[in-house]
Amino acid sequence: MATPNKKKILNDPVYGFITIPTELLYDLVEHPYFQRLRRIKQLGLSEYVYPGALHTRFHHALGAMHLMGQAMSTLQSKGHHISNEECEAAQIAILLHDVGHGPFSHVLECCLLDDVPHEQISLMLMHDLNQQFNGALSLAIRMFEGTYERPFFHQLISSQLDMDRMDYLNRDGYYTGVAEGAIGAERIIKMLDLVDDQLVVEAKGILSVENFLNARRLMYWQVYLHKTSICCESMMIQILRRARFLSRQEGAESVFASDVFRLFLRDNVSMHDFQTNRTYLDAFTRLDDFDIWTCVKQGASHPDPIFSKLCQMLLNRRLFKIMLSTEPFAGELLVQLEKQLRQTGMPEDWLSYFLIEGQATNAAYLPSGDRIAIKLKSGNVIDIADASDLSNIQVLTNIVRRYYVCWAKNFLE
Repeated sequence: MATPNKKKILNDPVYGFITIPTELLYDLVEHPYFQRLRRIKQLGLSEYVYPGALHTRFHHALGAMHLMGQAMSTLQSKGHHISNEECEAAQIAILLHDVGHGPFSHVLECCLLDDVPHEQISLMLMHDLNQQFNGALSLAIRMFEGTYERPFFHQLISSQLDMDRMDYLNRDGYYTGVAEGAIGAERIIKMLDLVDDQLVVEAKGILSVENFLNARRLMYWQVYLHKTSICCESMMIQILRRARFLSRQEGAESVFASDVFRLFLRDNVSMHDFQTNRTYLDAFTRLDDFDIWTCVKQGASHPDPIFSKLCQMLLNRRLFKIMLSTEPFAGELLVQLEKQLRQTGMPEDWLSYFLIEGQATNAAYLPSGDRIAIKLKSGNVIDIADASDLSNIQVLTNIVRRYYVCWAKNFLE
């Protein structure tokens, strides 16, 4: 039987033709762990705001792999020795950086898993794949963890100017139609260089980095923390919270759920559970957005009135009303909203599902973390916050906090 051609060319709407450059990368893309990402949307419930936001984590991971390939070529062209093995390992690490994301990503992390970050699940799955591929991912794992002796590889995978962010800003801007997301990734990558195996940007790339940081800040407020997205996520969290409650109640009619989803509804799953019980990791690798939506669709006709009401409202886009503020909400306002909901005839024990408080934060650049380093013509390396003459660079370093309250104002509709 003929061996299949594994050096594939794909047509990506953001970058045009991109290549899967090695057989190992092709085999990883074909693996069920990676194919699952086709069934997980990149932006969760943002399609309720931006109807075009239907792209998946599969798209994003391939795009990030492509940008990593470009970064490798740029650094090699500037005289830095990067072996073929290192080049492939860096692309593997970025390809698999999101393989541990669950459906609706951060929603799932906060309410179905017991403080289990997706990065840790990604790492567990990479170790699992490393066994399946006879140790071929060992170098990629060291780069991903930041234990490889050449730190710039980890910086390209996970830092404040990494290939992950470059792809998702470009891609999310493209699919939402929010033009401010366009960051000129190719120009930034062309400006990358190394000093003592640390990633730097040449001084002539300062404007592009400023644009990147501005784009990130704007995309947070316009897309990632859009008030309607926050509202939809809050509703989904309450649906999952009620589904968990019903799944654990003796005598309650069971919630319709796939076997793998039921496991996470029924059990409190911690990092320790993932590490010591293979059942949870296996179930997780079969869990995707479709499990959740099937549960929500069936939930719309469930006999539990709280569960069915929440499911119906989200399915039919009868969303909660939301208010945002830069200050915590006064107690009187919450008392007033509770009173409004009681006037609809809502029982007392329903209130916590239909009146939700929370906060969202955004910082485009954190100089206390891994900084973005600028290499001046003199050869000196300084922080972007010191190199930029933009007055608002300091603004970008502030953590902006928004408080929100959402409630079922249209409960009786």
